[in-house]
Amino acid sequence: RALVQNKLAGICEDMCKEVGAYPKCAQCPDFVAPDSTPGVMTWDELLEHMDNLVSWGQGELKVWHKTASALQTSKAEQGEAACTSNDLKHRAQLQNKLAGICE
Repeated sequence: RALVQNKLAGICEDMCKEVGAYPKCAQCPDFVAPDSTPGVMTWDELLEHMDNLVSWGQGELKVWHKTASALQTSKAEQGEAACTSNDLKHRAQLQNKLAGICE
């Protein structure tokens, strides 16, 4: 049944085009009217586009925050290791200097 309806839907649009009723053809199943303003953005289309941009931008910001957070965490761990290493070097230098004085 669905196959027959899909086949008839295509035939219905073709028939409406032949008789000149195509853009205003409301009887065809699943009929979607063509864009009434091709190449021109209407206010409704512009507002919808702006909403889509806001959603997309919020998603991108979340991704960027996650990336930045991961980078800061890894750099903090690296910085901690570097500080510990530098601290050990300075301690060794101080101990060596004090050992030379105390002898």
